Amino acid sequence: MGSDLSSPIQYVKGVGPQRARLLARLGIKTVKDALFHLPYRYEDRSSIKKIARLCPEEIQTVQGKIIKTDVITPTPKRPRLKIFEAVITDGSGALKAKWFNQIYLKRVFKTGQQVVLYGTVKINYWGSGFEIMNPEYEILDEENNTQTTDAGEQKTELGIHTGRIVPVYRLTEGLSQKNLRSIMYAVVGNSIPAISDSIPQEIIEEYGLPDIRESLRNVHFPPPASPMHDLNRGISPYHQRLSFDELFTLQLGLAAIKKREILEKGISFSPSGKLIDRLIGKLPFKLTHAQERVFNDIMIDMRSPAPMNRLIQGDVGCGKTIVALMSMLTAVECGYQSALMAPTEILAEQHYINIHRLVEDLGLKIHLLTGSKKNKEAGMIASGDADIVIGTHALIQEGVSFKNLGLIVIDEQHRFGVMQRATLRKKGTNPDTLIMTATPIPRTLALTFYGDLDYSVIDELPPNRNPVITRLFSEKNKSRIYALMEEEIKKGRQAYVVYPLIEESEKTDLKSAITGAEALQKMFPNFKIGLIHGRMKPSEREEVMREFKEGGIHILVSTTVIEVGVDVPNATVMVIIHAERFGLSQLHQLRGRVGRGSSQSYCILLSYGGSDDARKRLDVMVETTDGFRIAEEDLSIRGPGEFFGTRQSGMPDLRVANLLRDVKILEIARKEAFALIERDAALSGYPELRKAMGDFWGERLEMFKTA
Repeated sequence: MGSDLSSPIQYVKGVGPQRARLLARLGIKTVKDALFHLPYRYEDRSSIKKIARLCPEEIQTVQGKIIKTDVITPTPKRPRLKIFEAVITDGSGALKAKWFNQIYLKRVFKTGQQVVLYGTVKINYWGSGFEIMNPEYEILDEENNTQTTDAGEQKTELGIHTGRIVPVYRLTEGLSQKNLRSIMYAVVGNSIPAISDSIPQEIIEEYGLPDIRESLRNVHFPPPASPMHDLNRGISPYHQRLSFDELFTLQLGLAAIKKREILEKGISFSPSGKLIDRLIGKLPFKLTHAQERVFNDIMIDMRSPAPMNRLIQGDVGCGKTIVALMSMLTAVECGYQSALMAPTEILAEQHYINIHRLVEDLGLKIHLLTGSKKNKEAGMIASGDADIVIGTHALIQEGVSFKNLGLIVIDEQHRFGVMQRATLRKKGTNPDTLIMTATPIPRTLALTFYGDLDYSVIDELPPNRNPVITRLFSEKNKSRIYALMEEEIKKGRQAYVVYPLIEESEKTDLKSAITGAEALQKMFPNFKIGLIHGRMKPSEREEVMREFKEGGIHILVSTTVIEVGVDVPNATVMVIIHAERFGLSQLHQLRGRVGRGSSQSYCILLSYGGSDDARKRLDVMVETTDGFRIAEEDLSIRGPGEFFGTRQSGMPDLRVANLLRDVKILEIARKEAFALIERDAALSGYPELRKAMGDFWGERLEMFKTA
């Protein structure tokens, strides 16, 4: 095999076309892919025990000489069941090894061979000796040193599977651990010399990083006496070196994007502030200090000649929309259009209703563009007749153009693909971009997924907001839930009852909401029950929401369409049916629909069981209302990829680094990467590093530039 890292894995000894197809399922198509398919855990098989000192019910390693082999049929009732048996001795005692339905082993094992076995030791049926079930094995007999194993390797097999710390890899059906370990041994042995170190030498020396080739070799096949705890947690010096390389290359790309954006020519806004003053004069509340601070950040950006790229984070109910509206009015006052893109029609409609109500007296024209709206809106947008446009993905479809787009606002941005955001940005000439999320993002993810953005946090709720009391109930406690609802409604309050919406059985769950609404109407004949779900026409949903907001509906039964953006201060009870089916951030968003007024509010989680993870989610909800604490817990339960949807974000996949584990490495990598780009933006003095960054990011760098 050649040492070319881009060489197809098929040509590695012991692979071939059939195994190459299996490896492709694991994302292993080239030699380099194999090198970075790291073990997910390790087993210490280096300690070989004497047979006489074995302990039953433990996984152990033994070595001895084969003195007998046989194939038996244990019971006439199951004639197809065959067991291959081999008896070994090491002078201290004898041990019988058994393999079920693997009679081909009688051609592999020969009397007199020295073997190493690794597996679970048990007391035999008669209680008189030890046996080991389906062990992994290696043949050490010198007379048979060209013995070919099932992976096609010969003498090079010695000491790969036993007698050492052994790597354990993620597999796919049709590929055994032993197969893959042998392939990896061949890959590591042949291709490590082709690896080049792209990290600048001064950084390697400053942080005492081990050699990259040594790190790859030792992560796959650790040296003797390596601490098992560090290996299995992925924090050995060799793991940390590989994590640093990956995070440094990631941050290098983000630093390059940010540098390029700073150098781009954008719009330098020079507002008088009159529209803002008029808006603030109409508001029935005073802005919080956090809102004022974040808006000040935005104004500094908008006055700058470089395009703004800022993320606003803030928990549910903190007032992000008002800050975004003030930013849009700034652009409008300077003669530009603003666009707000939301992920769902109901959220776009909610923004439209709220914003329209606030700006209609300011003489501005606001338009709503969604998939169900007709094309007449598009003409008004193109002509400049629309000052503010609020919409869904419909904003980015062909045929929608702006006369003079100066600011785009993306709401709940993690629901959009990177290309969708880029397409909206291209509707203007380097417009300012403001990204909002009500999903609190842990620092590690913010530094990674938003590493090229400036970001501000609205970390203060409006005054007179009491924390929502959250309680977890099982089905037998339903009567207490109904009593709470009745008590609150009699005080003049309102309630939500939310049902899950699961794609696999969408119709069934929709029926659950309808059935639930009918049952509640019978239970509370004097209260008005409303129903809202995603299959209703937007106009029907809007009518139901309007009636609920005006107090005409006492209990609103809903699917998750009310998850974000709905603001009814008089609603004080949120009941979530089958709460175990919801994700943690989704539960937190739903809870954020209540507690928006000055009255005490309640979130009731009705659980019907569920997994251990589901129970963890519900316990976290009861313990805290802190969105950032919830986000951290969500991240630890789900992991970064699922938490954020890495495919959606457009970010390169992390194959080595773990954002939960490697926070300190991430911060060092970020600091060094940004400092390097500041010194040498084109990396002209670091050609190897420039190539590594290009390989890692691929076309995403160009895509991200417009995201």
